[in-house]
Amino acid sequence: MNVGLFIPCYIDQFYPQVAIATLKLLEKVGCTVNYPLQQTCCGQPMANSGYEHLAGGCNDNFVRNFADCDYIVSPSGSCTLHIKHHLHATNETAATAIRSRIYELTEFLTDVVQVKTLEAAFPYRVGLHQSCHGQRGLGLAQMSELMAPPFSKPGQLLGMVDGLELVQLDRRDECCGFGGTFCVTEEAVSAKMGKDRVADHLRHGVHYITGVDVSCLMHMEGILKRANSTVQVRHIAEILTATL
Repeated sequence: MNVGLFIPCYIDQFYPQVAIATLKLLEKVGCTVNYPLQQTCCGQPMANSGYEHLAGGCNDNFVRNFADCDYIVSPSGSCTLHIKHHLHATNETAATAIRSRIYELTEFLTDVVQVKTLEAAFPYRVGLHQSCHGQRGLGLAQMSELMAPPFSKPGQLLGMVDGLELVQLDRRDECCGFGGTFCVTEEAVSAKMGKDRVADHLRHGVHYITGVDVSCLMHMEGILKRANSTVQVRHIAEILTATL
């Protein structure tokens, strides 16, 4: 499979190890990966702030970079959702095709590659944060308010990791409060929501918190560090490529 790797700007700047882990994971499951060097922000921050009409340059650049890819994969649920639902460009035919070919990493591994085993080991208690964009926007996991069979694509992959104990939380699909620009415009509410989310993990004695969105993990990581907690955060790609 020929895959175009889309790395959101905040991962490129602050968490490059997540990008590297994603590349290793995709190659490990047999993908041929191309990283377009001219890629940049997908335009989500502008769109979330009410300035989507100013994101035309980002949109056209995204189309130029990824139009020829069979699949586009990203280790970010929120950025993937933005492209999947909101990408429009001067070349609208190409933009429409891209919207149907972009996948969040765990979605791609479970639905397209259909991974059944992983050679990974991570002998720790892990709490899974199922972020809002991934769960409710991309359908990566069942929403607890629905009377329907539960499922979790990230959870399915974590279940393939040797030694990993996936901890059951009290409120498994509660928002962490990051919300993109929400954490700036509603700082106090965002911080309180993040503290409540972190507390659920801490009550259950986790060693690590993981998820599919580095933005959510970054928010919770800040709360953990301010509390001098020994609990760490890891993007799911880092855990799925971990070895003893």
